[in-house]
Amino acid sequence: MIEVTLGPDSPPRLDKALSLAVPEEAALSRSRLARLISEGAVSRGGEVVTDQKAKVAPGETWQICLGPAVAVETLPEAIALNVVYEDADLIVIDKPAGMVVHPAPGSPSGTLVNALLHHCGDSLSGIGGERRPGIVHRIDKETSGLLVAAKSDRAHHGLATQFEAHSVTRHYLAVCHGVPMGSDPRLRGTRGVSFEAGGVIRIATNLARHRTDRQKQAVTWPPEGRHAVTRAHVVEAFAGQAALIDCWLETGRTHQIRVHLAHAGHGLIGDPVYGGRRKLSEKLMGEGAQAAADFPRQALHAASLGFDHPVSGARLDFTSALPADMQALIGALRGCYR
Repeated sequence: MIEVTLGPDSPPRLDKALSLAVPEEAALSRSRLARLISEGAVSRGGEVVTDQKAKVAPGETWQICLGPAVAVETLPEAIALNVVYEDADLIVIDKPAGMVVHPAPGSPSGTLVNALLHHCGDSLSGIGGERRPGIVHRIDKETSGLLVAAKSDRAHHGLATQFEAHSVTRHYLAVCHGVPMGSDPRLRGTRGVSFEAGGVIRIATNLARHRTDRQKQAVTWPPEGRHAVTRAHVVEAFAGQAALIDCWLETGRTHQIRVHLAHAGHGLIGDPVYGGRRKLSEKLMGEGAQAAADFPRQALHAASLGFDHPVSGARLDFTSALPADMQALIGALRGCYR
């Protein structure tokens, strides 16, 4: 049972109001809420309401009755992994694009966790009393690159503490639309964007679930949402149409880099959710424009990862080369005007 109170800016329609009011951790999309309403699982003061369009008012308290969660059985699967580092307490993986990190009802198998269960086997000493890998951070399915997982309780606790303290260093390489530069007056006028020495762009906003699409994140401002800070620096520009950028995280929120760059007007090439419909100029970019249009995923790669070993205290730093698809994209963008 979830109980929610509608805020002062609540929409007047039940399904829209609930989608805005339910906590993020409930993971209830508007379509799921609509089904729950029609199934008689939503009530107000003991009275069941089944009309999605029912009128509501700010300050009302509603109850959502959820059925028992469907258990997802996680089984070991013999899936090849690119292991960068492994010891008794942790493992660092270079994840390919297209692999989901953790099983969910929509992706119960073929995930990184399934692969780790098979790869690690009896070397897993247990997280929370179970033989399972400890996932302390995630990268999106279509994002490639480095990720660390714990194999023991002590490593899980130590890594989680470092991520909470924002002491883990994470750099991502991305290819974005346009070239984000401090000389751009539009970018300078964008709320939350500032500039630091060395051409570094700092984007600081809050992030929260999108008001109408609960699968997306959106830029918000205090007190709504969670604080998020991204920094970026242009590594290489391509005819003013696109850029290879180095991004690093001060915080680690869902879709953070993708949302922040889109907010700054420089969405990632290939991003179907936040990238918009922006296209590169065929006149200026030639085959590079077509390569960008055809790129099948967000052009984002977790290129470096650094942290203190949670048991030994030794400093560990890892790097990952750009995958072949991003190298080909960058090659096409370079070749279009040389």
